[in-house]
Amino acid sequence: MNASTTRRMTARSRTEAHRVATPLELFFDLCFVVAVAQAGTRLVHSTAEGHPGHAVTGYLFVFFGIWWAWMNFSWFASAYDTDDVPYRIATLVQIAGVLIYAAGVPRAFDDSDWAIAVLGYVVMRLALTFQWLRAAHAERGPARRTALLYAGGVVFCQVCWVLLLLVPAGAGRAAVFLCVIVAEMLVPVIAERRHQTAWHPHHISERYGLFTLIVLGETVSAATVAVQSAIDEHDALGELLPIAAGGLLIVFAAWWIYFAVPIHGHLRGNRQAFLWGYGHYVVFSSAAAIGAGIEVAVEQAVGKTHLTTTGASFAVTGPSAVFLFTLWLLHARHSKRGPAQQAILPVTAVLVALCAFAGHAAVLLAGIISALAVAAGVTLAARNPESHEAE
Repeated sequence: MNASTTRRMTARSRTEAHRVATPLELFFDLCFVVAVAQAGTRLVHSTAEGHPGHAVTGYLFVFFGIWWAWMNFSWFASAYDTDDVPYRIATLVQIAGVLIYAAGVPRAFDDSDWAIAVLGYVVMRLALTFQWLRAAHAERGPARRTALLYAGGVVFCQVCWVLLLLVPAGAGRAAVFLCVIVAEMLVPVIAERRHQTAWHPHHISERYGLFTLIVLGETVSAATVAVQSAIDEHDALGELLPIAAGGLLIVFAAWWIYFAVPIHGHLRGNRQAFLWGYGHYVVFSSAAAIGAGIEVAVEQAVGKTHLTTTGASFAVTGPSAVFLFTLWLLHARHSKRGPAQQAILPVTAVLVALCAFAGHAAVLLAGIISALAVAAGVTLAARNPESHEAE
């Protein structure tokens, strides 16, 4: 792909044929692996040390920063990717900001020291604001107003993040943090109230699918390293095989269910896109947490934590259940036909969560139930071809 020196940054067509993710977008996504891995590592350590409350809240706050940075870029690129030199440079600057944010994750998670993470956001937001102002310069009418609202909203929220550093750590900062998060999520709602940006349904659904693959890949990688380390240090293959097998079945089922049916046909406008897009915060964070949970279960199996078997098992089955239910709510239910198909994922989510009480076989049992859910979906789809299911 050859980039021209500069192009006029006007919106691309929502009906553009053969619109797919670019190598630059794939590179951008891959750089997020570092941040996701950092968040998962801190989640494992905090949970294994017996601080589940801090682990969950710290993880959710840190992961919001990862997810929102990715969202900011992805939806803008779907509407305004010109692939010229200024666009590429601005994107590379955003990648640098992502890496700075990733470097700040441990301090933000462990000590509520967000200085480095916010610095990473400043770098990302300077580049993003430049992109929106460039779009505003090229556009006219409602599209120009929308671009300016985005630029102004991004700057306002970034100032709020910087000011947040002045608030003492504790309950007060957490409350202000939540207020800024709400402000961030309102920016697209306000900016697109009168004019919808030209995001491409097929392109944006592919982008979300690719990021899901990256998160699931990080889950497999983290779990594999944990199992390998435990085997090398404790020679506990017998205890770890059920966890490894169950974890792999859960990840395989997660992949199968997510990609069973294309979703771009459902994304007809902002009404559907906002719920679907924002809801993926839960999809992405729970998918990454599955890998962290498998690491916790491995550490518990070899006696490296003070967690009970049930607590360690729930570190896997909890996020797995959340992933399955959220995926049904956002994704799968739009293509299901009849009560039997609609019930598969919600029922599976409940059964997977309850597997935490199955002792040392909990993760394996959760994996088997997840695989059976896929098999049931495939069988029911074959009986009802109108649902277009492949699950």
